[in-house]
Amino acid sequence: MSAPRNTRVPAFRQKLGIAVMSAALLFLAGAIVLALLKDGESPADPDNAEQVARGKPLYDKYCAACHGARLEGQVNWRLKLPNGRMPAPPHDASGHTWHHPDAILFGITKHGPVPGKYAPPNSQSDMPGFEKTLSDQDIWAVLAYIKSSWPPDIRETQRKIDSRRKR
Repeated sequence: MSAPRNTRVPAFRQKLGIAVMSAALLFLAGAIVLALLKDGESPADPDNAEQVARGKPLYDKYCAACHGARLEGQVNWRLKLPNGRMPAPPHDASGHTWHHPDAILFGITKHGPVPGKYAPPNSQSDMPGFEKTLSDQDIWAVLAYIKSSWPPDIRETQRKIDSRRKR
């Protein structure tokens, strides 16, 4: 007579299977984003009027409350707040958004400014990630809208920063 099987094994295997499938899907999504970025063209195209038009209402709904209706950011955005967190920076030409490659901007928007990955180690921010709220296409549209506000020289500088990152 054999010993009764532990009923926890199937539940554990099911959870393990779900975890493996989730990791595989995340890897696939990341590979797709990297493939898009390695083509030399950003998925966030400030010259694509349709994409910019899609991004503006999303920015207005999800970003403007902190980053400003005109992308101007919060007052004194370079100085820490009393709680130790940083205010929301501007996304217009006066800020530093354009100093970052598209993959970093996408990651910050999707996952939040993760310290050590998308932000300095030990930094704190009130910005959430939007991975459960916005699709990847929505995020690229918001970034296209932001980039569309930059003057041509800043767009070109950011494009060069972005292309250096892809090498």
